[in-house]
Amino acid sequence: MTQTFFGQINPPARLLMGPGPVNAHPRVLRAMAADMLGQFDPEMTDYMNQTMDLYRQVFMTNNRWTLLVDGTARAGIEAALVSLVEPGMKLLIVRAGRFGLLLSEIAQRIGAEIVTLDLPWGEVASLEQIEDAIITHRPHVLACIHGDTSTTMAQPLDGVGALCRKYDVLSYVDTTATLGGMEVATDRWGVDVVSSGLQKCMGGPPGSAPITLSDRAAEHIFARRHVEAGIRGSDTTDGTRVRIPSNYFDLAMVMDYWSEKRLNHHTEATTMLYGAREAARVVLEEGLQARFARHAAASRAVCAGLRAMGLELFGGDAHRMTNVTGVYIPRGIDGEQVRRRMREDFEIEIGSAFGPLQGKIWRIGAMGYNAEKHKVLLTMGALETVLRHEGHGFAAGAGVDAALAAYND
Repeated sequence: MTQTFFGQINPPARLLMGPGPVNAHPRVLRAMAADMLGQFDPEMTDYMNQTMDLYRQVFMTNNRWTLLVDGTARAGIEAALVSLVEPGMKLLIVRAGRFGLLLSEIAQRIGAEIVTLDLPWGEVASLEQIEDAIITHRPHVLACIHGDTSTTMAQPLDGVGALCRKYDVLSYVDTTATLGGMEVATDRWGVDVVSSGLQKCMGGPPGSAPITLSDRAAEHIFARRHVEAGIRGSDTTDGTRVRIPSNYFDLAMVMDYWSEKRLNHHTEATTMLYGAREAARVVLEEGLQARFARHAAASRAVCAGLRAMGLELFGGDAHRMTNVTGVYIPRGIDGEQVRRRMREDFEIEIGSAFGPLQGKIWRIGAMGYNAEKHKVLLTMGALETVLRHEGHGFAAGAGVDAALAAYND
């Protein structure tokens, strides 16, 4: 058999200005080049404890149970749902985009009884709508998306936790697209479980899913604890509720691994832990409020630049995410041709769309390491050039000038 030896990986230096992933911060990549440690080495377990403390600050919480699930952001979503929701348990999902539908897909596989609050893509649910849905359906768990990159809208969450506690409902929020770029006020929101990822506003690569759990959620999950046979101790006590159906995503065992018990549930993804730890350090050194302001400034500049090119934004400004902007593809313009030319001529990637928005909008992201003035201006300049060459008429330089003016206001 002929053997083929491929060349070393040498990806182009592309500027990722889509809905994620984005370019990782160089400090994160450098941290990930550090050497391995054994999973129970005191240095390693100290790094784990430091990471827990750092992410408490990033999630704006005092939750003891704040840790990492090994895997991309979806690993955190699945771990949260499979550990919270028992087969036959009623789950209310707020669905207003692709990722609300993803929650349903995962919940179906768990065997949950799914009820939904469905909204058109581009809208968000009011507190009154959520309360009405809770009263109507009487769920055990409520799940929703904070910022859905498929629609570029952010769901308001103030008051949701208090509402859920009023009706004795556990709550879960996916903040994959917002953590580190928009306020994720876990304790103020009063929600029980919040999960996220590194590859968007946190400025890291995909592969680690930070998660935080309230004591209330932890108590519910520990009631489902069933430690696997090969690592049981003589003092192991299982829970009284039905066992969590996934071993890998069993948060009861994962929490025991991150606790003083150091249960040997899995081998921690050492390199990803280094990266997650450094991503949180970068965020906190900048300061949460400064970071939120930087993302908001980039969003204002992107919106101003797009409008100056005669383009129409998707969705309302009141609930627009500050890190991803949806914009309608102009009539007569081939959206994929524009994306191809942006990529091939300028080494800049912008995003297409899903579902009912496929072929109708582009999604332009400015998040994490890429929510920078010069990167926004480069993207606006490249898009201007491509659009004019593709036949969309407007004054040359209008987009860049408007974006720059938004930064200078």
